[in-house]
Amino acid sequence: MIFLLAIVIGVLFTVGLYMMMRRSLTKVLIGLMLLGQAINLLIFTAGRLQRASPPLIPLGADQISQSADPLPQALILTAIVISFGVTAFALVLARQTYTVLGTNDMNELRDTDIIPKYHPEIPPEEEEGY
Repeated sequence: MIFLLAIVIGVLFTVGLYMMMRRSLTKVLIGLMLLGQAINLLIFTAGRLQRASPPLIPLGADQISQSADPLPQALILTAIVISFGVTAFALVLARQTYTVLGTNDMNELRDTDIIPKYHPEIPPEEEEGY
């Protein structure tokens, strides 16, 4: 099972890095999400079942032979919440970039002299003077 998870983690890392190397801002965001999921799966795999007994056992209760470590699960839950927030912010930022500049291509976004198609501070009648 761990071997299968290692293969899935490797595939997610590879596809995520490949998508992050593309020119489209949307593909970069998809690659970022895949990379985040690969990291979550890696943490999940690292926190596998242990042969140790649970830390808190009531008196007179039967001991369980294996237990799950709650720390990796808490880390994954925190990482999911943080990645959701970062992804939502990045999607809004990418949408606003496309709305203002009219392009989603990373090579075109490198130019500093781009005249925006829409600028909220310039009234439409003054845009003719550009």
